[in-house]
Amino acid sequence: VYKSPNDDNGYDISDYCDIMEEFGTMADFDRLLEEMEKRGLKLVMDLVVNHSSDEHAWFIASRKSRDNPYRDHYIWKKGKHGGPPNNWVSFFGGSAWEYDPATDEYYLHLFTPKQPDLNWEKQELREEIYKMMRFWLNKGVKGYRMDVIPLISKEQDFPGFGDDWDGNYVAAYANGPRIHEFLKEMNREVMSKYDVVTVGEGIGVTKEMANLYVGKDSKELNMIFHFDNMMIDRAPDNFYSVVDWGLVDMKRVFTEWDEAVGDRGWNSLYLGNHDFPRMLSRFGSDGPYWLESGKLLATMLFTLRGTPYIYNGDELGMTNMPFNGIEEYRDVSAWNAYREAELHGKDINALMKTLATTSRDHARTPMQWDDGEHGGFTTGTPWIRINPNYRQINAKQARADRNSLFHYYKRLIRLRRSHPVLVYGHYRVFDFEDHQVYAYTRTLEKEKVFVVLNFSEVPRSYILPEEVKLKPSERWIGNYADEPGFDGENLALRPYEGVVFEVF
Repeated sequence: VYKSPNDDNGYDISDYCDIMEEFGTMADFDRLLEEMEKRGLKLVMDLVVNHSSDEHAWFIASRKSRDNPYRDHYIWKKGKHGGPPNNWVSFFGGSAWEYDPATDEYYLHLFTPKQPDLNWEKQELREEIYKMMRFWLNKGVKGYRMDVIPLISKEQDFPGFGDDWDGNYVAAYANGPRIHEFLKEMNREVMSKYDVVTVGEGIGVTKEMANLYVGKDSKELNMIFHFDNMMIDRAPDNFYSVVDWGLVDMKRVFTEWDEAVGDRGWNSLYLGNHDFPRMLSRFGSDGPYWLESGKLLATMLFTLRGTPYIYNGDELGMTNMPFNGIEEYRDVSAWNAYREAELHGKDINALMKTLATTSRDHARTPMQWDDGEHGGFTTGTPWIRINPNYRQINAKQARADRNSLFHYYKRLIRLRRSHPVLVYGHYRVFDFEDHQVYAYTRTLEKEKVFVVLNFSEVPRSYILPEEVKLKPSERWIGNYADEPGFDGENLALRPYEGVVFEVF
């Protein structure tokens, strides 16, 4: 919500201490905080400090001359061999360097040309950022979600990609040499002085290095959003290249991250956000088993070890948008991919088919509040078309239906808050190679629960592990009205059935 020309959905910030005019004023923001506090809610802000907008006052000054005091707030380099300083590429396509004729140098932008990267090597810049962070925390903001935070430290010789480069530019950009120094300094100078929460968007962070960021003794972040589960169906060198995946791949991600972070750190649990398509369309079924699969995914999120995150609309079961053509998309990365395909004579139809399942815009359509015009989102014209299923899937309908996905989420939240075993319990997976059923226990001292999830629209008879003794009557929660069939040894799981049992 920061002031921004909105080239990339507000992630190009022109003033870190002001509000985007389309969203209101600082007085509106202050009132929001006041009203949230009355309701026992806490606000976590997005912190976007890998880059700013090219319309930020720092960058406007920086590009005026090579000796401007703000020049080194950004990363400027001379070109090589009549071209950019190196062959780095932007996340959104094309070169990561933009030539500026005024000073005959290039500036780095890992995202769009209107998002120049900030130079964290400069201490004065870091102090400016810490001052800005205190500004919001002193207002009453209760923490930060830190955008692409592992990218803020760069290799200072800016090595280009070699001939053996595998196309994985994330690995080249993330986890630079001073990243942990910078985050410890941020924690020491700012975060440690407030009772707040931090979660870093952990792009490029592997499970092996996770506890360097979130370990109990790291003094850096509370949590990170790793990308292993979100990139499960994507090629590492192309966000819009889809690859096959299966349930075993998902199990591997959650199991290996639980083992890696374990008791020494803390995990984040999520299946969707503003950068990926709707989780129900992607990992469940937005067809006949829409409700059951939505509840199944929610059951998994709230029974694994870590902090579950709900992306707005997922609690209603919002699905991917049936876009009719490129003109209906708004995401800068989708448009860039389209232009690049045109430029290089690639198969446009193939790209459009891919965007229909992968685009970030699927998660950015208007919130579906009711079945009125524009889903109750606005009395004006929304910036992007609303999903036509809003008449069936909306908050008004969900609140009125006691069997809705919305009310199931509320039950899961109450259950998790009531049973520490679901928060802190040790995780153990069973039948790892089973391609249809995900089964695991959570154990804390003498309390144990068994979670079984049928990730298929095909019914399944599942043989209980020997050490799991249960009675179907001890079901804590499930996404069907009644318990699954049980003969003392086999559970008769229905399509997309998810159940949590107490174990004796």
